[in-house]
Amino acid sequence: MYSEFIKEFKIEDKTEEEKDIELIDTIKYVKKSLGNMYNNLQYADSDLIDYYTYQIKAEEAKYNYLIKQAKKKKLNIAF
Repeated sequence: MYSEFIKEFKIEDKTEEEKDIELIDTIKYVKKSLGNMYNNLQYADSDLIDYYTYQIKAEEAKYNYLIKQAKKKKLNIAF
């Protein structure tokens, strides 16, 4: 029943162009998410500052990894 709602794609089924587009879309999404997290940190209660700080640190690591992958593929990313 659960499998009816999940559409699975094998990585091999995607073309290089599709992989590149997905990488660029993911980078844009992570950058937007990071902006939202910075905004949340700005208005956070003192009890949540550590939470948002760790969340931002993790998202920055993901963003840096994705940017490195895009540079390896020599992709241009326009924001």
